[in-house]
Amino acid sequence: MAEILIVAFLILMVMGVPVAFSLAMATFAAVAIDGRYPMVVVVKEMFTGLDSFPLLAVPFFILAAEIMSTGAISRMLLRFASQFVGHLRGGLGYANVLTGTLFAGISGSALASAAGPGAMMARMMERSGYSKSYAGALTISVAVVDPIIPPSITMIIYALQDRNVSVGSLFMAGLLPGLLISALIAGVNWWISRKRDYRSLELRPPASQMLRNTIAALPALLLIVLIVGGIRGGLFTPTEASVVAVFYAIIASAVIYRGFTFADLWGAFLRSAIMSVAVLMILAAARAFAWVLIIEGVPQAMADAVIAMDLSPIAFLLMVNLLLLFFGMFMDPLPGVMILVPILAPIAHGLGIAPDHFAIIVIVNLTFGLMTPPVGGLIFVVASATKQKPSALVRELPPFFLAAIASLLILTFVPALSTWLPAISGFAR
Repeated sequence: MAEILIVAFLILMVMGVPVAFSLAMATFAAVAIDGRYPMVVVVKEMFTGLDSFPLLAVPFFILAAEIMSTGAISRMLLRFASQFVGHLRGGLGYANVLTGTLFAGISGSALASAAGPGAMMARMMERSGYSKSYAGALTISVAVVDPIIPPSITMIIYALQDRNVSVGSLFMAGLLPGLLISALIAGVNWWISRKRDYRSLELRPPASQMLRNTIAALPALLLIVLIVGGIRGGLFTPTEASVVAVFYAIIASAVIYRGFTFADLWGAFLRSAIMSVAVLMILAAARAFAWVLIIEGVPQAMADAVIAMDLSPIAFLLMVNLLLLFFGMFMDPLPGVMILVPILAPIAHGLGIAPDHFAIIVIVNLTFGLMTPPVGGLIFVVASATKQKPSALVRELPPFFLAAIASLLILTFVPALSTWLPAISGFAR
């Protein structure tokens, strides 16, 4: 049955069928052809995959991201970031990186970041003389940081698949890796800006204006402190934190910044509903897909094969990097986590790899798939938002691919980047 499942899934993906439908249709086909189980079992597993209280955090964090990306908050963060780096050579590129990193702390959705403040920054860069395709490629690369810096929807889903980690520990584990990736992307911008002589037309604002911009941006920046601090302090669970994030986003947008209307709220509700349905359909189908793999003994067979190879922890992590980079080229992070974590995490734990370290390796690898063709979702979102061909963006991405590989190698060989913050903050188990 596993052979039918995998072959059917690959055929459907090659035909261009959406991921959720490819997973579900392949599962139904495998069960129907095998004949040992009634078809209703597949439906049961799909509903079981969604029958989880922590999953309620997904639509609420998506809604919070949509509210934050609408109205004045994105512009406020952009102004705050630009005042520090906008006057430098390649300054708007640095501002793009810094704005995207700050927005990651209040979003958790790469697509929301790319379509909102990312697209806004790309248009500003184009008007200032940057190549349109380079501005788009930089925006794609920065948006990858969103699912790594907390809050992160991908981390919530991961914690449901691996009981050795918690949402809080993963939120802390993602901070330093996210900042590392942002720093490497900024390094790429420094090199290309010098090579192409992208000079800034902006002047550094006076100290008084910088102080006003900083004070104005504080309410938006405090969201990540509210979420992580509230979870760590025991004030609320990660699921309750997502609801708090929505109310805080509405208050900040409508009351503090006063750039948010009922029409904006309705639009945010509509977009987040559509995105939530898409995400939950993927999760339901991935649960049924993974169920077939489990009952067929695929995880155990893979574990036995890896154990027989007698790999060291580092060799295993390097092999996982190659596997997940390839896997991420064809599948979004969420189904990747649902399918692969139950297979790979027990092997990693058996080899003595820290759970938070392995989780970050998996999440970063799969997230990079959002910027790799042929399926990379960020490529198509940014192409649509900036009105250019995906091929033009892909041609500008190789330097950012190299930065991604460098960050993966650093994270692989320096586990403290993923484990230090959870340990000192009391999240690690």
